[in-house]
Amino acid sequence: MRSWLNSIPQQQTILSSWTESWDKAALLKKISQVSEALLKRKNPKAPVGVLADNSLEWIAIDLATQDIGVTLIPLPSFFTPNQWLHAIKSSGMQAIFCPQEDVARNLGFIFQNDYAGELKLYESMSVLSSIVDQPNLLEVQKITYTSGTTSEPKGVCLSTDQQWSVAQSLEQALHSLQIKKHLNVLPLSVLLENIAGVYTALACGAENTCVPLSEVGLHGSSQFDADACMAAIEKYQAESIILLPQMLQAIVTRSTKQDPRLKSLKFVAVGGGKTPVALIKTAKSMGIPVYEGYGLSECASVVALNTPHNERIGSVGKVLGNRIVRISKDGEIEVKNMDLPHYLENTAGLTSNLTSTPSSAECEWLPTGDLGHLDDDGFLYLDGRKKNVLITSFGRNISPEWPESLLLGSGLFRQAMVIGDGQAQLGALLVTAKEGLSDEVIQAGVTSANQELPDYAQIKHWLLADEPFSPNNGLATANGRLKRDLIKKKFNDQIELLYANT
Repeated sequence: MRSWLNSIPQQQTILSSWTESWDKAALLKKISQVSEALLKRKNPKAPVGVLADNSLEWIAIDLATQDIGVTLIPLPSFFTPNQWLHAIKSSGMQAIFCPQEDVARNLGFIFQNDYAGELKLYESMSVLSSIVDQPNLLEVQKITYTSGTTSEPKGVCLSTDQQWSVAQSLEQALHSLQIKKHLNVLPLSVLLENIAGVYTALACGAENTCVPLSEVGLHGSSQFDADACMAAIEKYQAESIILLPQMLQAIVTRSTKQDPRLKSLKFVAVGGGKTPVALIKTAKSMGIPVYEGYGLSECASVVALNTPHNERIGSVGKVLGNRIVRISKDGEIEVKNMDLPHYLENTAGLTSNLTSTPSSAECEWLPTGDLGHLDDDGFLYLDGRKKNVLITSFGRNISPEWPESLLLGSGLFRQAMVIGDGQAQLGALLVTAKEGLSDEVIQAGVTSANQELPDYAQIKHWLLADEPFSPNNGLATANGRLKRDLIKKKFNDQIELLYANT
């Protein structure tokens, strides 16, 4: 983990915030303080959680757990209390870093450790028991919980080597850009920012700037102030950031061509969901250096990425140097893993997600659940989610992400979910980007998207959702992925009426 430190000059700023800057010595001092506090616990090797806003201390806690071999569980602030409790129970978490005593106590952590930091360290009552119910975490440094499509998040277990391997591959891919400043815009509890942001910045010898999420415009899990984000980019002269597609859309909407607030940027990575080609082209035409990538938690985030020297708009880029990808017979993207990922099934321990695979040779390949293809030059394309495929009454198989991407590319819609499984024609649930759009304007946007689709994939019917799909109402994951089954259940009556009237 510390190999990146060797090439960094002693006085160079490694981490910075709105109030302080840390060089190598300051970072190592903080790592030592955190490590000492963790090792003084009743059960010093038990897993520890962190539930807090972005901060330099958050990063130091992460690096300290790597140093002393303790498993860290980042808890996203946008999880519900029941989801937090599920993560705590399933991981065997015995302590938590948290700024709010009442939150820690409500989660079962009532004894405050003497650690002196901005975040407080609380231990649970169970550490006083002679028997601690804790899973065998082996070489697991981090358990990242994915919000997924069910109420109980799934824990993906990763080693230190798995995480830093991705960061080193990203450093190699981006080396020619000579990025000197990265700004954390996503929560550190999101693995993408954790690895592709912090670790990659450290591996590049860049300065990683970490400020409260409100300063970069992120409030909760679904409210984003693009103007605040652009002000932060200008203030800290960020050269690289990571965005979700809906955040990029907001910035494009609120910015101007060659916007002076964005002139410091060299590289804007966008991932976490399929990004409409039209949005990427619009962003580039405005001078925003945006590049789409692809990854998943089971592969420690990034698998493929477009870069200035290797780019094909519409693809998610070329596969990173530490990965090999193939396409299965049924079109599913599979990733070769030297170190197989594991899911944390329950407090009894770990379970490989590949245990049911029939042969050891096949066990090397991780099925991603994503449909895609590789072109002759090695660029990877996403065609949709395998489980989302719609089959019309005429027997046509359609990935809904295809027409959805075109609808979102119009700029009129914030969200779109295509429906029509078992129906003769497709429909769509729409969330408009602006309030008050007339039916005529909405229909014009749908018609424009249909012009790029064959007849069987065109949207023939649509209805407006009465609220956005978000983690707050349980209709989307933290990275914006739609929880399709729950959305269909919520809008079932309207959908039935939509098709009954056609």
